[in-house]
Amino acid sequence: MTTTSERVSEPLTRQVSRRVSQSVFDGSPLRVVLLVDVYDGAQQQFLEAYEQLCSQVASVPGHVSDQLCQSIENPSQWLITSEWESAPPFLDWVNSEEHVQMVRPLHSCVRDTRSLRFHIVRETGRQMPSASATRRLQEAPRIGDGKIRHALTFTVRPGSEREVAKILQGYASPEARVDDTTRLCRTSLFMHGNRVVRAIEVEGDLLTALRHVARQPEVRAVEEAINPYLEEERDLNDAEAARVFFTRAAVPAVHHVTGGQHCTEAERYALHYPARHGRGMELARLLARQDEAAADDPRSPICGSTIFHRDDIVVRLIDVKDSLDAEPALSLGLTDTAQVAELTTLLDGAADSGSGDLARFLTLARMDLITDRRSSPEA
Repeated sequence: MTTTSERVSEPLTRQVSRRVSQSVFDGSPLRVVLLVDVYDGAQQQFLEAYEQLCSQVASVPGHVSDQLCQSIENPSQWLITSEWESAPPFLDWVNSEEHVQMVRPLHSCVRDTRSLRFHIVRETGRQMPSASATRRLQEAPRIGDGKIRHALTFTVRPGSEREVAKILQGYASPEARVDDTTRLCRTSLFMHGNRVVRAIEVEGDLLTALRHVARQPEVRAVEEAINPYLEEERDLNDAEAARVFFTRAAVPAVHHVTGGQHCTEAERYALHYPARHGRGMELARLLARQDEAAADDPRSPICGSTIFHRDDIVVRLIDVKDSLDAEPALSLGLTDTAQVAELTTLLDGAADSGSGDLARFLTLARMDLITDRRSSPEA
């Protein structure tokens, strides 16, 4: 006899893959927590800047509500919490140039910030108003692997690609151990034309790891060496300029999935999917849906896939057990003609002409590996 609990849990098992360790596409509400450390004596200035920001955020699509709290123990510590209909509209906003300009007034009164993002899994208390009928919470907990994935991207001047690649290949790896709880696990560098993408895997705290890397002399030397070749000028010695540059360069991981097979000898590749203007999130969602569905497919050469997205940039990082070219459709995350047709509608004009020929599109999308470095587990 089938029990009630079995009937309830069965569809959840089907709908939520336990192999997916990260995804922003659950459709459930998002809670964003921002921890803020305000300079002593700047509390009123911070409050006024927040109120201006709050009035602007209220009109952003997908925004539901926010709260501002001040510590009862330390007046310099503040907490901003906001709720969004789902993760995609928040990410579209927080990664936009509009957001970069909107938060500028806060920088002069804030010493440090830390942003945390959570899907709402359960809630109690008074129900939300009319929206509660359609409000869908994350149905089951996701299973992670203890790693946080993040990417940075920037472009260099056309014609300088070889020199930049040479500089990036020659850098000395920074110390993997950051502190007792944070460690750098892997750094993979790719180029596609004049675009550089640096993907990192971290155990522990991502922000702590990024700050650790930025302080290392060997890393700063490389950054200084490539500065003359950048399309967008930057001054890493200026805190505000560095903050804006790395905010614009951030490409968050929006989906990660691993397959059932163990692939200790897998090769790492990156594929660049240029989206039509304003269609990047749809493109990332399509690829995420296909990667999740294919996670248990024994035919798939993909051991693991991570999709990074920002604006019209979509990068898919994959670990492949066989040749990337052996099964172009499976390598691209597309297994039928309907998916190919949908992809065509989402790619920009320069790329969609090759999407009908999957082998050709795979060649167009493939990024050049510059360096791929892993840290030893005991490092």
